[in-house]
Amino acid sequence: MSNYNSDGNSDNDWEDRGELVWNEFDWERYLRDQDEAILRYLAHYDKLPTGPERLDEAARQMGWSNEDWNPSESDELTDADMSVLDGSDESEPYTLYKNPVFVATRSLYLSLNRTWEHLAGTTPGIPVDFALGYLASLNRGETQAILAIQALDFGDYAMAISLLKRALQELNGSMSRLSSDAADKHRAVAAYRGEAIARLFDLREIWLRVMNECREELELPLDDEDED
Repeated sequence: MSNYNSDGNSDNDWEDRGELVWNEFDWERYLRDQDEAILRYLAHYDKLPTGPERLDEAARQMGWSNEDWNPSESDELTDADMSVLDGSDESEPYTLYKNPVFVATRSLYLSLNRTWEHLAGTTPGIPVDFALGYLASLNRGETQAILAIQALDFGDYAMAISLLKRALQELNGSMSRLSSDAADKHRAVAAYRGEAIARLFDLREIWLRVMNECREELELPLDDEDED
């Protein structure tokens, strides 16, 4: 899952589209399509065995790991290339919702939240403070991650790193809660924990990869546009 860098796709995308004017119906259709992409990623992910190749294989099935497409190395990327990769219509604009890191992060958090909400709402005996505390930690982690991905899309790599560090702190808090004595006392929570920890580790792997790529970008020498 190496094609995280979306730099160059969002800044001038609206200009390249010409006079694109969408109403509420157009944007609602667009958002529904992006929601389906999140569910599609999750479906691919859930079918794959837990292991180090799971993220890369899910990305490949989404079309993100095409070796012929790398925005950081190619100057010949066209709108048609983008539409093939993300399955969208060529007339659609690039937004945060098309960022692979966003899709993967939203998918895994959707799975964690949805399963936990069902478990906590239908299983008696789970302490309310534990259930709400864990759910809140998930929501805080997702919020920080989404803000980081937005900074990444704007090319602010240093801010993306800082926000991902905050997301990792919240993620570690989620893991800690699942490993606490309160979790050990309840069989249903213990059963949920195994699958949840695997997803949390995968989220951490995604973010660490992004942070590493951001640091590499920050270490690149700046082009001196004023140089003769």
